[in-house]
Amino acid sequence: MSYTALYRKFRPDNFKDVKGQDHIVTTLKNQIQADRIGHAYLFCGTRGTGKTSIAKLFAKTVNCENPIDGSPCGECSSCKAIAAGASMNVIEIDAASNNGVDNIREIVDEVSYSPAEGKYKVYIIDEVHMLSIGAFNALLKTLEEPPSYVIFILATTEVHKIPITILSRCQRYDFKRISIETITERMQELMEAEGVQVEEKALRYVAKTADGSMRDALSLLDQCIAFHFGKELTYDKVLDVLGAVDTEVFSRLYRQVLKHNVLGCINLLEEIIMQGRELTQFVSDFSWYLRNLLLVKTSDNMEDVIDASSENLNRLKEEAKETDMETIIRYIRIFSELSSKMKYATQKRILLEVALIKLCKPAMETSQDALLDRIRAVEEKIENGLVTTVVQSAENATPVSLQNQPRPEVPKAIPEDVRQVVQKWQGIVGNAQMPLKLYLKNARLSLGGDNKLMMVVEDGVPYDYLKQEGCKEQVERLIEDYIGKSVEINLQSLEAGKQFENSYIDLTKIINIEIEEED
Repeated sequence: MSYTALYRKFRPDNFKDVKGQDHIVTTLKNQIQADRIGHAYLFCGTRGTGKTSIAKLFAKTVNCENPIDGSPCGECSSCKAIAAGASMNVIEIDAASNNGVDNIREIVDEVSYSPAEGKYKVYIIDEVHMLSIGAFNALLKTLEEPPSYVIFILATTEVHKIPITILSRCQRYDFKRISIETITERMQELMEAEGVQVEEKALRYVAKTADGSMRDALSLLDQCIAFHFGKELTYDKVLDVLGAVDTEVFSRLYRQVLKHNVLGCINLLEEIIMQGRELTQFVSDFSWYLRNLLLVKTSDNMEDVIDASSENLNRLKEEAKETDMETIIRYIRIFSELSSKMKYATQKRILLEVALIKLCKPAMETSQDALLDRIRAVEEKIENGLVTTVVQSAENATPVSLQNQPRPEVPKAIPEDVRQVVQKWQGIVGNAQMPLKLYLKNARLSLGGDNKLMMVVEDGVPYDYLKQEGCKEQVERLIEDYIGKSVEINLQSLEAGKQFENSYIDLTKIINIEIEEED
């Protein structure tokens, strides 16, 4: 006999085997016992939470000859036929591949025929949100007033895509994500039934990775058992199969980031890659680790919220003290953005390396949390005495450099045309086109030889741009068009580290002072 996957082999046979959806199970059982069965149900929720399983159980129970406490007996001919998939009373339809108007019209035509045996014909339409608008419209009337022997159960993972006209005709049941504890307990039961030895820590990690889906958890567990068949399934073996990383590695990476040690982070990443770990899973798990750090930082009573051993929890508390909440939030933001990009990226390693560099180098970002991280780094340096030494040496060097550099002499008279250019400089710059406008806006005005107007710009890109052929002439034309006079410009560059006021006369200040005195 061929092997049956765990999630199929252990699909619930009665309502008591359904885990994590007690609010739905109780309601449906009460309806069956009170004979208050509805005609249309909508089951919505994330994948693997039991929508189809409960739909089949409900269909089995309403047709069961001897129901027990609102659950199917599993022994009558109807229960056996439904369990074997041979019953004509339970019709399963995959709306993903049968989403046209013609497919729904076939259902509408079949509805008029009463069941040959049993009480109800139950139509289970999975992924109902995939139906076309025409198909939904074709279903409307029948869904609102079906024959008394027909029940519709619609299942979907994307309820927001269901038309409101359909929603208003159904009883809606929202399936919750199943908790890590519930999934772990269920897998423990199944492993005892299968005779497989598994560490509880390994089961808890599988449950966390499944993200609230029982089916995903059983599929992952099936994969791990197959890889280490006949051996005890340990936590480390589960990490190997799923390409995951032990939490101790996250702690090492976090400490390297706090030290702003880029090389240490890259070396640790290289170590992880050489172990064959899956980078997408690594990003997801490290984001979860940062989330736990943030929760620990927020409150001291997080034992019930954080899924970690007492040893790991104590370590998290120690590590959370090493930085502030804003820094951790910045780390989470960067890795959350990275997580959304990793899924379809071809160069995942490069993306991850860039993210780690961002964590270590907050100067690369201009966001508020990055600025706070930079301030924190400066405060640490001050506490360690690193910045003080630099400041003292700078203070000692500054007076010497100023003494050796003679101050420029203030001119006795400024030519009228140069004075007009200085007074109307903002208007002249406003008439320029980009990028010339940008460089002129940052230029400083002084007086050169022969009382010519001197324009001083930073050495590098601004000076190189203005030195291009025809560029200086373009500025002179702008001045001539604005003041009606021809003024020759002498272009100079300001070397890096030099102060403009120490080398040139600032005409803007002189002329502004004269204007204030006249007022």
